[in-house]
Amino acid sequence: MGKKLQAENAEITTEGADASIGSRNADDKREAKKAKKEKKLKAEKKRKQEDLSGDATEAAASVPAKDEKKGKKKQRADSAASPSASPDSSPARASASPTAAPAAPSAPAHAKLESWADVDVRVEGLEIDGADPSSAACQPLRPLASFAEAAPHVPADLLSACASFASPSPIQRWAWPVLLRGRDLVAIAATGSGKTLAFGVPGLKHALEARKGGGGRGKRNGSAQPSMLVVAPTRELAQQIAEVLEAAGKRCGVGVVCVFGGAPKGAQRSALAQSPGVVVATPGRLKDHMQDGTISLAAASFVVLDEADRMLDMGFEPDIRFILQATLADRQTAMLSATWPPEISKLASDFLKNPIKVMVGRSTGGMSANDDVTQIVEVVEPWQKNKLLVELLKKYHKSRSNRVLVFVLYKVEAERIEALLASHGFKVGGIHGNKNQNLRTKAVNDFKSGVVPVLVATDVAARGLDIPNVEVVINCTFPLTTEDYVHRIGRTGRAGNKGIAHTLFTSEDKSRAGELVNVLRQANQPVPEGLFKFDLSVKKKESKLYGAHFKDISQVTKKATKITFDSDDDE
Repeated sequence: MGKKLQAENAEITTEGADASIGSRNADDKREAKKAKKEKKLKAEKKRKQEDLSGDATEAAASVPAKDEKKGKKKQRADSAASPSASPDSSPARASASPTAAPAAPSAPAHAKLESWADVDVRVEGLEIDGADPSSAACQPLRPLASFAEAAPHVPADLLSACASFASPSPIQRWAWPVLLRGRDLVAIAATGSGKTLAFGVPGLKHALEARKGGGGRGKRNGSAQPSMLVVAPTRELAQQIAEVLEAAGKRCGVGVVCVFGGAPKGAQRSALAQSPGVVVATPGRLKDHMQDGTISLAAASFVVLDEADRMLDMGFEPDIRFILQATLADRQTAMLSATWPPEISKLASDFLKNPIKVMVGRSTGGMSANDDVTQIVEVVEPWQKNKLLVELLKKYHKSRSNRVLVFVLYKVEAERIEALLASHGFKVGGIHGNKNQNLRTKAVNDFKSGVVPVLVATDVAARGLDIPNVEVVINCTFPLTTEDYVHRIGRTGRAGNKGIAHTLFTSEDKSRAGELVNVLRQANQPVPEGLFKFDLSVKKKESKLYGAHFKDISQVTKKATKITFDSDDDE
């Protein structure tokens, strides 16, 4: 900008050589004022882009307007050279024939946005042998460069749900073209990658078209018949997904109902009686409603399994198979998982048809824990965590002034834990996607200053924050990857100071037991006896997606057993 202004000023000076010095000074002042204004506007724009928050795309960062315009021009040029087929608008599977599939050129090894420079994306399964090259499904499939590119294929009112985001996250860039084309999807992506809207917008479009076609919003013998079904392992995640889908669904008139264990069935029955087009559910409670006759999946033609690996870890595989078998045989299915063990691969091969596999992760080198952090891992029952968390805070936060950072997985969980700790008299704040940037900034500043010495955070909301003088990190819920675990505990023990990381580990996290043992041993930390009751087999492998602790199990692990409690909670 400075060089440009100097050049412009030089031109003015040359053209007006006979002008007075005062006139030139006035021109210089005007140009300086203009430059200052432009700089201020640019800074304001950047601040607004950094203010993005909300659903699972809370981690998506902005792309500069100039680069985005260049990307659009390049995309238009690419489209002119090799036009992409329009996604099928039918509510049924667009690729109804098993042989129909995109015969796309090789996908780029790294589909990156500038603001996601440390994110790797790998895509597999774009081509299918034997596909008819003249079919629409065989036209090139390219990632979205901007939300605007989806405008011809997504209703404007539904697309407006993304208006607050500058650009698609990596998983959204690929998931939308895949799902809007009618293909099945396997996405290896962690919480915070933007996956809710990645499957949510195509799914809501599907539900909208199914309703217009006379399906997905009726009843069958008194049962709700959703056309879109999302299954999630815990009530927190189910509620979080439902909130995002409900907000987007209101824009286009698609109803969303969330059903989960640990809550009265009566209110859920009343909500289901409104014939929603979308149902978000935990496996156990969904199965209960199916057996009670309040939900029929006979019209479910768009099915999403979110955090499929965790559902299998929790022993829900029989329920998942029961649920999928009750849906339409010709359904479209999306499976999202943070890891890819053999059980997930087998489930995908049994229920998905020629899926496209998209792998999203942050590229890192070898991960190792900070030696200045004392790691304490406690193997507990899931129902004990709330009580133990309060006890840990009483132990580590006796002075009520030292800083303690509590990590959880989900936004809804963060809200619940924050309220729990506040009810026990702790001065606590929270940072997660359901809070706007102003509230997050205030919470972080209060935490840094000691006004609020306890902070509850999700991995995504805390990403990139530099919070000094954190004495204790408590992992109330173990993260989905070991990489995130190492990042979490690295929040303490900084700048030569000592720190403590106390982790509550449950049977729901057992698939990461082997990785955790490796981290503990490498840091010369004690390994609790309770971890050895889990299968510790881990194939140590350097991965571009998840670093040195990427889980790539080559042996079939022991089958999980579902444990039920009197509380009738799916957690």
